[in-house]
Amino acid sequence: MPIFSYTATTMEGAIVEGVIEAAEEKSAIERLKNTGVIPLKIAAPKEGGEKSFWSRSGKGDVLTFTMELSALLSAGLPLDRSLNILSEISESREMKRVVQSILKSIREGSAFSEALQAHPRMFSKLYSSMIRAGEAGGVLDVVLDKLNEFLETSKELKDHVISAMVYPVILVMTGGASIIVLLTFVLPRFSVIFAELGSSLPLPTQILLSFSNALKSFWWLILLAFVAGWVSFKSYVKSEAGRYRWDEFKLRVAGDVIRKLETARFCRTLGTLLKSGVPLLQALNNAREVLTNRVIASGIDSVSKGAKEGKGIAAPLSETKVFPPLALSMIKVGEETGQLDSMLLKVATTYEKSLREALKRFMSLLEPLMILTMGLIIGFIVVSMLMAIFSITDLPF
Repeated sequence: MPIFSYTATTMEGAIVEGVIEAAEEKSAIERLKNTGVIPLKIAAPKEGGEKSFWSRSGKGDVLTFTMELSALLSAGLPLDRSLNILSEISESREMKRVVQSILKSIREGSAFSEALQAHPRMFSKLYSSMIRAGEAGGVLDVVLDKLNEFLETSKELKDHVISAMVYPVILVMTGGASIIVLLTFVLPRFSVIFAELGSSLPLPTQILLSFSNALKSFWWLILLAFVAGWVSFKSYVKSEAGRYRWDEFKLRVAGDVIRKLETARFCRTLGTLLKSGVPLLQALNNAREVLTNRVIASGIDSVSKGAKEGKGIAAPLSETKVFPPLALSMIKVGEETGQLDSMLLKVATTYEKSLREALKRFMSLLEPLMILTMGLIIGFIVVSMLMAIFSITDLPF
């Protein structure tokens, strides 16, 4: 039977650590609860007790903080004591400092949501808005539980997108390195031989050797031009007009994947906010902030205007023509039945699954295209060299 390590706290706030034997993680949690302690962390211990380099960072700290605070508040501990416990057990120095700062602000009379707003790099406006709604309704533990689900789902989706891009990135890097090695190290050796023979080389070989010589002689200038171009592009994309045009281009290239990704983000955020008691207009503004594509985000402004005029969100969303028809139909049904929050979460779940399939299809097209492009470039180099070698046989001896 697996052995799990745990960190827990008593109702008095004392931290206890140890190991427990259980069939699975849920069973371990239940066994700990039956002993009268509040489980904070449950994990199967790693061999040698080493901690993974990737185990804690950035948003992972926020997810852990939310999960542990939700568990403490659900068990009936007051907020200040819960935060004090979290500041003691936090393994991240940055998170420990942030929690201590939040605790200090609360003891000085600030609301929890106000204390969170002092750390915008760690806690987003969405996070603060949901906490504020939980404070107003007296259901902070419930809101934290929903926030925990939201952050876990968002992290899972982000990790899936990143993992799908790993292979194409490696392919480009290795293919590009191979081409550079051929042009800067292999070809110059052959060019010396061809120069000594004094024969006229085939046109493809001449072009290739000219490019190789230019790359070897002016690599610093090419690198400088590349860096300047990249900096100019980044500056252009940071401007509102440039970002909008770039997002339009991305929609034309990978519109299906981007629309599904943004639909899932928007619906999960809006559904979670509404379920937590955040007013519709405020929820729409916060949900708009999670959209990364400016073309799609700009359409939400008209949705907010329509909601102010009492039109709801289904009709204004349909007019924007940025969301898929199925999502719009489901949102309309949710609005008509008075279950908009639940339906939005169902839409998000549907499109998160659909996004995974769309990513697989997109990668199934992108990977062969990249392999074909690299193959054509390397093939041109090889064929050009072979043509030159074969031309040697035509030389008079």
